[in-house]
Amino acid sequence: MTGSTSAERSEALRERYRATLGAVPRGVEDRLRVARAFGRLTTEEAFTALRDVVLADNPLGGRVQQLVHFGQLLALGRAEPARIHARGALHAGAAITDLIGVAETALITSGTPAYALGLEIVVELLPDDHGRAD
Repeated sequence: MTGSTSAERSEALRERYRATLGAVPRGVEDRLRVARAFGRLTTEEAFTALRDVVLADNPLGGRVQQLVHFGQLLALGRAEPARIHARGALHAGAAITDLIGVAETALITSGTPAYALGLEIVVELLPDDHGRAD
């Protein structure tokens, strides 16, 4: 991106995350702040380009990729990144039932903590009129 300012370069990177996830995660904003402050924006650009090749240009497609990320992060117990990718999955066309299915799979592969985390995230994402006991 020769000739672009660091602000323009940063915004181009943010736009790639918005396209994939629907928003820019706080961790990405933090990395961009550090990269701009210390002249390391090239590292973030390279990382984002690799991310695009591996994730966006992948035979699984965006919806499945986000669901895979959600499941992997549940298995690792990484709550905040799992939340990001659950929202990303919805942004990519997944349904709440897809997230529930991933959480149920996590129960088998990673146990109750992963399942409980998955359902906690699902509950946070439910529309106000769903999931209420009558």
